Amino acid sequence: MFDSHVHSNFSPDSKASMKEVLDKSIEKGLQSICFTDHYDLDYDGKNNDLTFDIQAYFKKIDSLRDQYQDRIEVRAGIELGLQPHLGQRYYTLFKDLPFDFILASVHSVDREDFFQGNFFDTRNQQQAYEDYFTELKQSITTYDHFQALGHTDVIKRYGGYAKPLPYTFYREILREILRLLIEKGKGIELNTSGLRYGLEAFHPSTEILRDYFELGGEILTLGSDSHQSTGTGAYFPEALKLLKSLGFTSYSSFKNQQPIFHRID
Repeated sequence: MFDSHVHSNFSPDSKASMKEVLDKSIEKGLQSICFTDHYDLDYDGKNNDLTFDIQAYFKKIDSLRDQYQDRIEVRAGIELGLQPHLGQRYYTLFKDLPFDFILASVHSVDREDFFQGNFFDTRNQQQAYEDYFTELKQSITTYDHFQALGHTDVIKRYGGYAKPLPYTFYREILREILRLLIEKGKGIELNTSGLRYGLEAFHPSTEILRDYFELGGEILTLGSDSHQSTGTGAYFPEALKLLKSLGFTSYSSFKNQQPIFHRID
């Protein structure tokens, strides 16, 4: 199996070394790991950044590729924290860098970080969801240099609400987002960390995955969103079983920013 969303200690919120992650992944029988460490410019609207040393990152990746070439494939990725005003900056920074996979995610809306900011203080649940999906759509409309959208309904993790907002409340704009991604040739991610966060569902939910399939979506990556050395490949058998039940016959990983399709056995 191919885990396309893994964090190491290059991410500000992880302490896992790449070597530890790879050793544990080999024990689990994973075929490939793509390190997608966080790169969030202006995450709080105050020009503060959560980034890492790109040169040091690629130097480490190259070293590990040589060291592990016969045991597991090491791919270079990045998880960009999209916001509508950042598209040109990201394009200038990353258009010529040899990433295998660029994962686009939204962690801040209205220049407020979900985890540390005050985004939820001035909104009820429905307004928070509407603002998130509206800004997500704006971000992917104005920025093209990515291959897949990460944890599409990540808004469900935050806000301290008793239950996630039912899908019917935001299905219309979500389907607009899915259509836009399909038209652009982009994919979505099945991020298994929803179970880790106690949501009783993956990111995105089964309803969204079903709509993606019915709209003709074919590019779908698997990601654990692991921030620990032991977390890679988490719930992948369950995720593949769900995809198969919805009609998907394959999932994808990326190399040199091109999709590779893996059949679901």
